[in-house]
Amino acid sequence: MSARIPMKSDDPSTTVRQLAALKTEHRELDATIARLVLDPGNDELELKRLKKRKLHLKDSIALLESSLIPDLDA
Repeated sequence: MSARIPMKSDDPSTTVRQLAALKTEHRELDATIARLVLDPGNDELELKRLKKRKLHLKDSIALLESSLIPDLDA
């Protein structure tokens, strides 16, 4: 699991690559969380940590997606 925070780039192809990586990590976390929820002996603290990371990824994805939308006021 990566702890990197995406950096805004002026290059759209770099942003698209970062976005793809974050979406992949988000999907993997979602699957991991789903497995842990079904396990009766799961570690609640670990589950909370993973959910928090998933929310952070969601926010980062939204930020990068919005940076790809052209500014119409320009």
